[in-house]
Amino acid sequence: MDHPTGTHHRTGDDHVRASDQDRDHTVQRLADALTDGALDPAEHDRRLHHALTATTHGDLAPLTADLPVSPTARDRAEKARRAAKAEADRRACNNEWGYWAGGAVIMTAIWAVASLRAGEWTRFWPAVPLGIWAAILISYAIWPSDD
Repeated sequence: MDHPTGTHHRTGDDHVRASDQDRDHTVQRLADALTDGALDPAEHDRRLHHALTATTHGDLAPLTADLPVSPTARDRAEKARRAAKAEADRRACNNEWGYWAGGAVIMTAIWAVASLRAGEWTRFWPAVPLGIWAAILISYAIWPSDD
């Protein structure tokens, strides 16, 4: 196959068959290069045709070998990283409140058993540790850390 970018240095994977995911990755890189102005529409179309009909990694590699790092791809990756971090932070927050609720159930059960043994409702001591714990969780929500 005549590759649009000239010669290509062969690697051990060049003869491995390309998957649909490999072709899709190359197509995305070509689209980013078109968006960024690194390829003109005619060159993009030519390389796109080669990418869609490629059968091996050796057929795909030369199609993007001469392309610069894409600002569009970098921005998309950064946006995905921020979204993943926000989702992880949300899950962590929900988990922390779940731990708080579990602690509240356990401490309330201990207080209730102790009160029943004493024959009267004693001071609700779990309010102090639960209040402190909740204040800490609320402070994390108001002033999140950057790590």
